[in-house]
Amino acid sequence: MSKPIQSQPIQFKPVTSRLIRGLFAGAALLAMVVPASAEPKAEVIHWWTSGGESAAVKVFAEAYGKAGGTWIDTAVAGGENARSAAINRVVGGNPPTAMQFNTGKQFDDIVAQGLVNDVETVAARDGWRDFLPKPLLDAVSRDGRIYAIPVNVHGQNWVFTSTKAFEAAGVKPPQSLDELVPALDALKAAGITPIGHGGQPWQDGMMFNAILLAKGGQDLYRSIYADKDGEAVRSEAFRAVVDYYGSLRGYVDPGSPGRHWNDATGMLISGKAGVQFMGDWAKGEFKAAGLTAGEEFGCFVAGPDYMIGGDVFVLAKTDDPDQKAAQELLATTLLSPEAQVDFNLIKGSVPVRPDVDTARFDVCGQTGMERLKDEGRQIGNPEMLSSADLVGSTRDVITEFWNTPDMTTDDFVEGFVEALEIAG
Repeated sequence: MSKPIQSQPIQFKPVTSRLIRGLFAGAALLAMVVPASAEPKAEVIHWWTSGGESAAVKVFAEAYGKAGGTWIDTAVAGGENARSAAINRVVGGNPPTAMQFNTGKQFDDIVAQGLVNDVETVAARDGWRDFLPKPLLDAVSRDGRIYAIPVNVHGQNWVFTSTKAFEAAGVKPPQSLDELVPALDALKAAGITPIGHGGQPWQDGMMFNAILLAKGGQDLYRSIYADKDGEAVRSEAFRAVVDYYGSLRGYVDPGSPGRHWNDATGMLISGKAGVQFMGDWAKGEFKAAGLTAGEEFGCFVAGPDYMIGGDVFVLAKTDDPDQKAAQELLATTLLSPEAQVDFNLIKGSVPVRPDVDTARFDVCGQTGMERLKDEGRQIGNPEMLSSADLVGSTRDVITEFWNTPDMTTDDFVEGFVEALEIAG
């Protein structure tokens, strides 16, 4: 029988990357002392709090219990809040066993400060380098050592459609960006909110970047986020992307600002909105509501390329043998074939392991896995290519443009160039 999830309240205050460096310039990390125990106990800080996410993380907790450990669940709503909570715990000398980050550069600071245990023992024993996709392997490695446990591959340039909404409008759902605007006009004419959008900076940025990759291609996308090329931002190709993005502002409802992503997904589930730009974790909400891909909701990738990201867990630095045992068991469990399949089926993502049975995945999942077979069509999300400061600075410009109808394309371009220069 699997062991129950144990929960405990937490307190935290926001922490920035600059503050991390400042705190550790004059302070040493205190080692966490845990009494010896007969079974590994892992406290895991994460931000999976929506209905679909909670169901998915329960899979990991139960798998850890079956493996002989006790999963102590510390869920904090919001990625930034959860990361801040975890870092504050580390700084305060009471680190959790593991803490969630997005795949990419978010955990660079704590690795550089020596606050993370690597995962080399398990990775070498279980052959992670033999099966992890190269973009993911690169994203979890620092100086040749693996420092994070990747648990999924999320496609971040998906467009989801509500069958109910489009049936009410009397038109077929779009299957590509080329078909999008006429479909949105039909929804608007029928009195249905065309785009169910959560007006938060990260969601504004996700929509923009999906359009940038689709209409600008990998070369333009890389030149901006990997090369920080201001001239690329001033190009006609980039301006066309901004124009298209701006044209979508008229298709959201007045309640959009500040809306959470899962509430926007709920608008599609109920038929109140027709389209959502979102990562494939939205499928977890559709599935939790009893909807089936290809029937009650549809999906397509915005463009020929697949923008990938995902979630990882990093292991807080500790020399305590019980905690190290708990960490090693966690790493083994999260990447076990059974847990990979069961978790990702619920989460909406796809496994990081290509050697698992994927027959149970829906049409959206099958599409995502097919894209992953072609390395030429894979590209990391901005968080995998750029520093957190650059992602944040450019996202500020994107969300300002989205929420300021009289802000011009010229204003956007110059603001974006300035953001690159400041963060670069």
